[in-house]
Parts: sequence; structure tokens; C-alpha cells
Amino acid sequence: MRQVVLDTETTGLEVSQDHRIIEIGCVELVNRRLSGRHYHQYINPDRDIDAGAESVHGISRESLMDKPKFELIAEEFLAFIDGAELIIHNAPFDLGFLNHELGKLPKSATPITNDIIDTLLLARRLHPGQKNNLDALCRRYGVDNSQRELHGALLDAEILADVYLTMTGGQVSLGLGGDNSADNGLGREESNRLLTDVRPALKVIMASEDEVQAHREKLAVIDKASDGACLWLVKEGLQD
Repeated sequence: MRQVVLDTETTGLEVSQDHRIIEIGCVELVNRRLSGRHYHQYINPDRDIDAGAESVHGISRESLMDKPKFELIAEEFLAFIDGAELIIHNAPFDLGFLNHELGKLPKSATPITNDIIDTLLLARRLHPGQKNNLDALCRRYGVDNSQRELHGALLDAEILADVYLTMTGGQVSLGLGGDNSADNGLGREESNRLLTDVRPALKVIMASEDEVQAHREKLAVIDKASDGACLWLVKEGLQD
């Protein structure tokens, strides 16, 4: 199973005002394990960035002047997410902007049709009536977000991967740094999370003869009370 955790940063909040994507960050999960592959790209939006948006992500228009426009990175980005289930926090926002960008391409591009897991909707089902933004989920699940002074697409994708795996019952002591990474951004340092699974082996404790006998006697009581309908006796082959 291949999944891609995805996040974007934008010039503002409204596609209807022709706001644009300025950063894309993705990390890959294979069978619920961080594979070490990721995609990261800053993008020249060819427009001003709202002051409110810049205060959130800290990315200025000046810092993006030498970065490629979306049309130049679209093929590489689409290849990275091809065939993967996408994991996104507040998916309509990111998908709205991505499809807006795809609609501007010289060649007609189809909207993104990948299967989607929206972790915001998932969190709202699990924790109704509570805050379910990424910072709140990090506090709830004990995920380290101490480096998140400002929003950043790749950092937020890494954090969301940890949150998603924890929220859905997985072990997350893995990280990035594989040889197949694609990082075309402004030189942000690679995550130093371990690429090993630190779960200890489970200890197996066998039942003693006395415990087995007590178990059989308890099943006999249940079988008598249920007029011979004790399914455990049949399953375990203990019924005469």
C-alpha cells in the first residue's frame, strides 16, 4: 500500500481571488512505513503574497523569484503522487489549490483523482467538539512539533505523517533520508528521525497446566448453562 502525505503553502486563502501555491511538501508511506522518499518544491507564484499568509509561513515573494513556476514542476509532482492514496489535513483546501494550478496549465490537465484520507475529518470523528488542528493533534498524540515555529509544507507533511500513523494505531519511529529523495527547495535540513523501528519484541507467556485446567472447568460451566452451546469448546476441540 503506497500513501503520500501532502501539504501546501499558498499566497492566501482564496482560490477565487487567484491565490497560488508557493510550496509543496510530500512524504511517502509504504505499508504504513516512512520509505525515506519525499518531494519538496518551492514555487514562484508570479503574484504578491498576502501579509496574513506570510506571517503564517514566513515565505516572501522575494525569496521565490528564482524558483520555478508551477507549470515547470507539475509533471514531476504528479509523477510522485501517481497511484498513491493521499493523506491531507483539510483536504478540500489543498486539493482546491492544486486543481486550480492544474487548470492553468497550457495543456488541459485533469483534476487530481487519487483516493483521499482527510485527517481533519478523521480527527473530528475521533474527537468531536475538540480542537483538531495539527498543533492540537500533536499535543494530543505526543508528536514532537517543537521545530514548527512557522508553517512549512515539508515539515508539516512529516508531522502529519507521524500524527496519522499514531492516530490510526501505527508506530512512527521512522524518518526521512533515503537515497531516492527529491528535494528541490531552499536547502531545508533533512529530518533526523530514525529509520528504524524501535518496538521491542513481544514476550510470549504460555499458560500453565493449572491455568489450562481452570480454563476447561470454566468452559464446562458455561457449556452447561447454555445447554451445550459453548462455542469455545467446539472451537478448541474440547467438547465430547
